[in-house]
Amino acid sequence: MEKKIGKNVSSGAEKVETVEKKISAEEVDAPKTKTTKSVEKTANTKKPAVKKSTKKTLSKAEKKERRAADKRVDKAKAKAEKKEEKALKKAELKQKKIEKKAALKAKKLARKELIAKKCAERKQAKLEKRAAIREKKIERRAEKIARREMLKNETKAEKQKRIAREKKERIALKKQRAEARQKAREDRHKARQAAHARKASDKKHRREQKTERKANRRGFGGWLAAVISLGVACLALATVVTYGAFEMNGMQVASENGYRSTLYEMVSVSEDMENNLSKLRVSAGADEQRRLLTDVLVDTALMESALERIPVDQATSTDISSFVNRTGRYASMLLSRLAAGEPITESQMRTAAALYEINSKLYGELNELATHLDAGDFTDFVNGNAGDISDRFGEMGKMTHEQGEEIFDAPFAGHGNVGENQLASLPEITSAEAKERVSEYLSAYRFKTVDYTGETTSPMMTSYNFTMRDENDVEYFAEITKNGGKLAFFDAYEECTEKNFDLETCDKLAREFLAELGIEDVEAVWLSDGGMVANLTYAANTNGVRAYPDLIRVRVCESKGRVMGVDARGYLVNHHERDYNAELTEAEAKSLLSAGLEVTGANRALIPVHGSETLCYEFSCKYGEDEYLVYIDARSGEEVQLFRVRQSARGSYLE
Repeated sequence: MEKKIGKNVSSGAEKVETVEKKISAEEVDAPKTKTTKSVEKTANTKKPAVKKSTKKTLSKAEKKERRAADKRVDKAKAKAEKKEEKALKKAELKQKKIEKKAALKAKKLARKELIAKKCAERKQAKLEKRAAIREKKIERRAEKIARREMLKNETKAEKQKRIAREKKERIALKKQRAEARQKAREDRHKARQAAHARKASDKKHRREQKTERKANRRGFGGWLAAVISLGVACLALATVVTYGAFEMNGMQVASENGYRSTLYEMVSVSEDMENNLSKLRVSAGADEQRRLLTDVLVDTALMESALERIPVDQATSTDISSFVNRTGRYASMLLSRLAAGEPITESQMRTAAALYEINSKLYGELNELATHLDAGDFTDFVNGNAGDISDRFGEMGKMTHEQGEEIFDAPFAGHGNVGENQLASLPEITSAEAKERVSEYLSAYRFKTVDYTGETTSPMMTSYNFTMRDENDVEYFAEITKNGGKLAFFDAYEECTEKNFDLETCDKLAREFLAELGIEDVEAVWLSDGGMVANLTYAANTNGVRAYPDLIRVRVCESKGRVMGVDARGYLVNHHERDYNAELTEAEAKSLLSAGLEVTGANRALIPVHGSETLCYEFSCKYGEDEYLVYIDARSGEEVQLFRVRQSARGSYLE
């Protein structure tokens, strides 16, 4: 760097050196003037005055020239230093750029290495996940194989126990999830309470500080006088207020005790109703059924009375009351049926079981609430404030909206065999032949395995049971009648999660399925949409007459658009040719209806009445906003059956 600076010295410095040399030369080579001679002479003659004057004159010129030369040198040096400083800065900037570029390159390299490391980790994680999935699949396959082997050798009693156990496990899991949700709600409520308490405490603290500041600004004498005066007044007022507070607290405690007693009463009544409905599900004797239904009817009246005395909001009260009243009406209807000498059908038993399930959940929630009752929450509930107990009663009200599948049945569903059993005269087939029929009837499902699991014997028929699995490992169940080899029942154990097909399309798919079974003379009489599954009920139709004993129920998955359930037992045991001659005309039967009814539709129908078939006129009617189905005997003109049609989110149902 020093060499470079030396080479770059400006011409000013050179000029200074040149001037200095020139001056020296002039001093040496200059001719001796008179003055010089005089000076020399004077010097030789030792004349100090002349010598002093000459020396002074030369010194001034020299100094002037030297000062000018010094200035030029200083200027040149400053310029050189400035240039050198600029060069140094440039070199430093260049070095910094090089270092920055090297750091950036190192950073990029480190980032690439990090990305490569993460990619390798993700790839390894994917491989491990796939391996875990494969292991789980292998485990599930082994479990399924073991289950299939177990099902092959499973007896009917073992099957019933297994189904009951699996149902119990599902209920326990559902209860566990509900408890987790409830705990989360409780935690949120406690957090809100803590936040409110902190807010109130902060507000109180600020208010006390403000009061203290105001008090500190007042004079002591005036403050003391005010305190004494106020104390006397407050003492008298406190006496009155304290007495009133004691009275109010006593009333509050009495009110809370009354509501708490009502809550315990609701728990007791719902427990008794759960016990009676549970027994009703498995009871077969008419006398025992009559006693249980009477107890259920009494329980619903007691529950309704208790519900009127509990401070729940109007919507919740309406929801729970609706369920209680519906249960009471159903118990009353079954009692009337038993009084008329008619047995409770299998479908009605399933409906009673559905009501039991809802009441069981209601009892569980009420019992949990009463067992873990928080005094503060209950006080808020009694005072009409929103809180945990109000929220839980709201959840109970929503829970009672659930409907059993059988509540949405078509008219006269589940009556079973009416008259002569049409399967009894058909020849019997073997289990091997029945297995071939399964593959024939359900060929579109491409079953991978078809396993025979035993026989089912009921009052209507004896059937061979089969479990099947398709290529996607979905499980199916089918029953083939021993007499005639007909498909009596079919069910698929798969979920439907999306709504891709409407009811009209599902109706078309169901009819095509029935046509492949050789059943074409049917008419859709009842349609409902249960979530993502279409429930369609068909009745045989001959010469314009609906034969309700010949019912077929079909379930179609609205996600995949294929049949996932069939129950043709009613059609198989009842369908045959009949005499449909009527003694009354439709107009004559219509004239026998109540004057307030507006007829919106009519047709002839064959219905089961007291264990035999009766030809009727079926009238769809309206009375204001309400809808009814009325059946008039086509021979005697008597009103033999009346249904009220209800609408819900899942479709229509009858009461």
